Amino acid sequence: MKVTKRREAMLNAVLNGMNDVATLCEHFGMSEATVRRDLRALASDRRILRTYGGAAAVGSHEPEAPLEERRVSGKAQKAAIARAAFAHIADGDTVFLDGGTTTAALAPHLPGKQVSVVTNNLLVVAALAAAGMPVTLIGGEVRASSMSTLGALAQLSLSRISVDKAFLGADGVVARNGLCEASAEQAYLKECVIRQSAHVFVLVTADKVGHASQQHWTPIERPWTLITDQDVTPQQLAPFEARGDVRVETVGQSGPGTPSAAG
Repeated sequence: MKVTKRREAMLNAVLNGMNDVATLCEHFGMSEATVRRDLRALASDRRILRTYGGAAAVGSHEPEAPLEERRVSGKAQKAAIARAAFAHIADGDTVFLDGGTTTAALAPHLPGKQVSVVTNNLLVVAALAAAGMPVTLIGGEVRASSMSTLGALAQLSLSRISVDKAFLGADGVVARNGLCEASAEQAYLKECVIRQSAHVFVLVTADKVGHASQQHWTPIERPWTLITDQDVTPQQLAPFEARGDVRVETVGQSGPGTPSAAG
């Protein structure tokens, strides 16, 4: 394949969400050096943005859907992911619930369980408190588009707290990069949570796996668990399973599928 045609094909792959070098190498059957050279050339022409370990489409910051729309979209998938996540919670745990509608789906399962909840998710606080659960709401600025808190006060609160299990959402998750978010503050808050957690779980629907919809990143440089729904493809999961430190669980609406642990 001529260089020009090859780079056009690679550009189309990046525009369609194929964002990391390992996936591009496998897809095109090319060496890492060739893929990186082509990505640098495309970035030099301002056709893509280079990221750590891969690339993103120029202007890939997608507009955020309204909160009410996100609350009803993918409801069955989010409910299945929440059930699978709940199976990891034991009596006596202190858990962190991240902002977002997928993590909020976990909250209704918690009353009756002997756990303490730390959260920045304003969507879940009233119901958990009304059920008599111990709830710590970290402070900070309110982000109205997600009804969550963030900022310096939230970061300070987290530095004084540790949790057994953190359940994080994301706008997208890429094996080489971590979690992508709309703002640097959101991304850094997740980094603070990860530092204070014994175990990390990322809860995302299949459409977010391997998808870089935003341009701010939270790397996860430790073992963690990805829980997603059965619509995810083997091609989407391959980069995560290749890492060696990510446990992947896929779930259907009727219950969990077969988890896989890399490494």
